[in-house]
Amino acid sequence: KMVAFGKKLKERSIQEWQGYYINYKLMKKKVNQYGRQLQGGNLERRHVLKDFSRMLDNQIEKIALFMLEQQGLLASRLQRLRETHDALQEEPEISHISNLKEDYRAVGHDLLKLLYFVEMNAIGIRKILKKFDKRFGYRFTNYYVKTRANHPYSELQQVFRHVGLGAVVGAVSRNLHELQNNEGSFLSIYDQPVLPLQDPVVDSIRAAVDRLTHSTNFLNFMAKHAFIMQEELPSPQDEEEAVEEDKRYHFMSLLLNLVNTFLYMVNTYIIVPTADDYSMSLGAAATVCGVVIGAMAVAQLFSSVYFSAWSNRSYFKPLIFSSIVLFIGNLLYALAFDFNSIAVLLIGRLFCGLGSARAVNRRYISDCVPLKIRMQASAGFVSASALGMACGPALAGLLQTRFKIYKLTFNQDTLPGWVMAVAWLVYLVWLAISFREPALMPEESHNASKDSNNSEAVQDVNLEKGMKQPLLIASEEIEEQVEDEDDSEEAAEDSRTPANSIVAAYKLLTPSVKVQLLIYFMLKYAMEILLSESSVITTYYFGWSTSSVAIFLACLGLTVLPVNIVIGSYISNMFEDRQILLVSEIMVCVGILLSFHVVVPYTVPQYVCSGLIMFVSAEVLEGVNLSLLSRVMSSRLSRGTYNGGLLSTEAGTIARVIADVTITVAGYFGRSMLLNVTLLPSLVICVLSIVATCFTYNSMY
Repeated sequence: KMVAFGKKLKERSIQEWQGYYINYKLMKKKVNQYGRQLQGGNLERRHVLKDFSRMLDNQIEKIALFMLEQQGLLASRLQRLRETHDALQEEPEISHISNLKEDYRAVGHDLLKLLYFVEMNAIGIRKILKKFDKRFGYRFTNYYVKTRANHPYSELQQVFRHVGLGAVVGAVSRNLHELQNNEGSFLSIYDQPVLPLQDPVVDSIRAAVDRLTHSTNFLNFMAKHAFIMQEELPSPQDEEEAVEEDKRYHFMSLLLNLVNTFLYMVNTYIIVPTADDYSMSLGAAATVCGVVIGAMAVAQLFSSVYFSAWSNRSYFKPLIFSSIVLFIGNLLYALAFDFNSIAVLLIGRLFCGLGSARAVNRRYISDCVPLKIRMQASAGFVSASALGMACGPALAGLLQTRFKIYKLTFNQDTLPGWVMAVAWLVYLVWLAISFREPALMPEESHNASKDSNNSEAVQDVNLEKGMKQPLLIASEEIEEQVEDEDDSEEAAEDSRTPANSIVAAYKLLTPSVKVQLLIYFMLKYAMEILLSESSVITTYYFGWSTSSVAIFLACLGLTVLPVNIVIGSYISNMFEDRQILLVSEIMVCVGILLSFHVVVPYTVPQYVCSGLIMFVSAEVLEGVNLSLLSRVMSSRLSRGTYNGGLLSTEAGTIARVIADVTITVAGYFGRSMLLNVTLLPSLVICVLSIVATCFTYNSMY
């Protein structure tokens, strides 16, 4: 339903536990009351912080004590079942074992209810803290969490770290596993990281625990890097959708999407080491390589939109079309040498950009991969992209040969086109044989559901207004009106109705989201400048061969996964995302400054070290930035054609286009000025993004 969190909490809470949930409505009423009292000068801010902290502490204590009580009841039931289990080991009977398994499953179902209870309250606490910060402009959330997270007397750990529940989860899982038919096996669950046969209730418990766990690990970090958004709040409808997703899921189809991602990234970067040589062999300046490389990004601006819209109706047809267009594009790229035509070369690259199906790849993972493995699939998407980025230049370095077949020339300039044309042809055949089109949801059902949601939202708001008591005093009526406005705001935010145009999508962006898109634009611009002009710069200053350029670019690409492992597994657990974001921006700025040619002579160590600092920092920045975006972007941008993934892709693609055009324009100043002229806009944009980041987060917190 398109309703506010307070109503969701009331609808989805367990009836017999109603009194133990966070009193979200009371807390929200208090926040509004504090706001009016502060405006009237009747209350000091110090008193507000103290009073709100005490009230929230009491709410969390109520939740934590109830959790402990329920854990104790579950532990007592498990202890009795353990005694029965031990007795059955002496005299096993099939009927008794079956009954015991059902008893363990019943405990599992009750445990699942408790996990949902904890999750709903954890979300409520986060939302009320966010509302308080937004209303008063404090950094209260940071203060509250830091002072209570590790304090020995704080109950906050019970809610956010679900202390003690792990033992109950382990007991249910282990005993159900032991009761399975494991004759001949001497292994316990502790010896098998992945169990071949899992009880459905255990799967549900594991999924609930995964949702409840907020500590960042490498897999979560990589998945957010892919920017595939997911819903935060669980519901019975989500469980039904998960069953439908299981039916639609096809491993080979997922693999084909990941291979498409890999091949496209290879296709993007395989020409970078030789683009300047190819341009000169066709009579153009070396700096025209910027236009040659950027032509693909220009076409991708349009292809991202129509592929995103096409994926609403089909996944197979867009992928077929993409493969055919990419085959034609690479063929034209390779034939441009024999035609001696820079126009054919550019048309070939435009065709390659028109075949960019990354929007389809993202959409397939978001819509057709079951929730329980969506994180792994998202991480696979990022890994495939990183591997393709490294393999492209490396492959170009291996294609250092020259021969002719009839009138067709095969050399270091044309072989990237020929190799990719063959690769896309093989992929096309594999796709036609192995891909299975998932069943799409009926359009009529979707529209009816949307209309129903809208009408229900209106009814909910009207019903709440109609239930006001006529004897309420004026101040209480004003308070209720403020609450209704807040509910309407939350309802609009929680709506699942997707944006229907790029303008509507843009209107949903908050100032913080716009700043993060600016950061994304900046890092893509800086990375494109570094990569696209690398061949021209290194040839001019150092006399590098194509193989040397290819090795340098491949080494840069190979840093992506190790850097993400370090950030996702360690750094993100030690520091807040906002801190990593700002430090990464500063390091990108440092890398840009070190890249300027101000000292003669310009040396290889200076170029390599500054390029490495800039590239690695930009990679860290991209992962953290998209991780933040996935959390703060409107839920209406998680679905539909004009989704958050499309907006971020368009921002990055525009940055790449402008960067490649900058390289070509800067070429008119001569190669000696190329490096500094192209780095100057990067520096300006980077400084602006740092200022915007500091201003935005200071105003928010």
